[in-house]
Amino acid sequence: MTLALRPILAPLALALLLATGNATAQQSIDKVMGSITAQSGQTYGDLQTVNGSISIEDGATTADAGTVNGSIKGGDKITTADLETVNGSIRLGREARVEGGIETVNGSIFLDQGSKVRKGLENVNGAIGLVGTEVGEDIGMVNGDLTVGVGSHVHGGIKIEKNHGWSSKRTSEPRVVIGPNAVVDGPLVFERPVKLYVHSSARIGKVTGATAQSYSGNTAPED
Repeated sequence: MTLALRPILAPLALALLLATGNATAQQSIDKVMGSITAQSGQTYGDLQTVNGSISIEDGATTADAGTVNGSIKGGDKITTADLETVNGSIRLGREARVEGGIETVNGSIFLDQGSKVRKGLENVNGAIGLVGTEVGEDIGMVNGDLTVGVGSHVHGGIKIEKNHGWSSKRTSEPRVVIGPNAVVDGPLVFERPVKLYVHSSARIGKVTGATAQSYSGNTAPED
């Protein structure tokens, strides 16, 4: 997997100017140090920081949002473009709209009920969890569990790649759960051993590299 997280470098003058982490409508925020808050109901341009988290409050609208060392947290009914972080999690509330994709390297991704992502999700070291969420393209992972929860729809496929480098010594197998009434249109490709559980009401594409275990309860069996 190639995560082309573009460098997030800010001019010092602009970083000092925007030191508070807030902005007026449609203004971009570009920082080196410190967190950023997009206030509820307001509209912003790009939100970029190197060392700090990004908070997008309920109903806020932003362009791209990215950080290197920090998490991204979005509230309910937000609208954004691409969301990217290297060291940190990405967590969105209900009915979020992401008009791009979501990428992280070291951290989890969670999307709550009614959220929609136009492109795909990519993660290296961390879990991905979806609840009633629509993903427009593929999900790509290396290390971490994946839950395509109840009522979620992945219009692309799922690929879990083989470990490389130091992570190749990891012995635990990722747990992949395709929940009740979930749909994965594309193929499910596993280049490393996984434990795959598919609900009897779910619909999935062709599986390569794993054997699906069917279940019918509200939750997947324990390993």
